[in-house]
Amino acid sequence: MIKRLLIILIFTITIMPAHAARFYKESYYQNEWALRWGGVCEYKLPDGTRVDVMTKNYAVEFDFAKKWAEAVGQALHYGRMTGKKPAIVLIIEQPSDFKYYKRVEPLCKQYNITLWYMKSPIYYLNKKIESLRWWTNA
Repeated sequence: MIKRLLIILIFTITIMPAHAARFYKESYYQNEWALRWGGVCEYKLPDGTRVDVMTKNYAVEFDFAKKWAEAVGQALHYGRMTGKKPAIVLIIEQPSDFKYYKRVEPLCKQYNITLWYMKSPIYYLNKKIESLRWWTNA
């Protein structure tokens, strides 16, 4: 029992710093998505702003889930500037980030913004951490 608790404690302590900081920058997700969907990253507009990923049909803004409100404004701006459909890809790093997806979903429907999400490679690790927290608090 003590050995098991010690393992959980060591695991939690070593993961905590990683949990607090981002393992992957926003550009990682942009590049992965652009490769998959045939987009161009950091497309520069005449006003000096940059669309995170431009495709044939979409001007796509990428943001971490907590920055959902910022993403809405940027997506609308990029759509207006390019004449393409505005879109958002929310980056989900942990299961609790889905609350932000649910929060922005009605706004996207109202303003005709296409909404997608990408799970971070650390999503499943963070899911295990959340499960451990529940288990240790019981």
